[in-house]
Amino acid sequence: TLKPHGHLGLRFTAGQYAWLTLGDSPFALQQHPFSIASSAASPETLELAIKASGDFTSSIEQVEPGSRAYLEGPYGAFTLDPQAEGAVFVMGGIGVTPARSMLLTARDRGDKRPFVLVYGNINRHDIAFHDELQGLTEKLKLKVVHVLSEPEPDWQGEEGFITKDVLYRHLEEISQRDVQYFVCGPPPMMDLVERELRARGVPRRRLHSERFDFI
Repeated sequence: TLKPHGHLGLRFTAGQYAWLTLGDSPFALQQHPFSIASSAASPETLELAIKASGDFTSSIEQVEPGSRAYLEGPYGAFTLDPQAEGAVFVMGGIGVTPARSMLLTARDRGDKRPFVLVYGNINRHDIAFHDELQGLTEKLKLKVVHVLSEPEPDWQGEEGFITKDVLYRHLEEISQRDVQYFVCGPPPMMDLVERELRARGVPRRRLHSERFDFI
């Protein structure tokens, strides 16, 4: 969680990302891009959700509260069109962070449009923001579908991977609207979902993908 020092905060559009630098200088060579996970309606408090998966991210928990951080941004066009009739988010793992930002922003701004989140994880313990997402279903016109590849024996939801059958079961109603589709997660999941959405007739202008990788 970042607080502005000497300014009013970073204004951004939900779904965008920023480059993070830690230390005494903003000109350090080690910059790291992260999707902004918090609501765009509250730029005075900015949150990043970081999964430990490398040298920098694995040590981020050791950063002391009160440390100086620099942000460069915002960047990216993985954002919801105000004119769209709603949105579908197909996310895997920590790829849910831009969707979280868009849903929190929708809640804070009283958005009445329908949303569907299809969220894939390994097991119940891997679901980021589980309780918060459940709470958002009471504040928004939001349907959350969890898909677990290694569920516990008492799991009642979708099992396996996000397949065309899962998408068909849960997107049929909202797909009748002029909604936008957002896909973010592991590359194999993204490849399958993008291919299936295109096969279902989703035009490219309504399909947005964000891959957590350097090009």
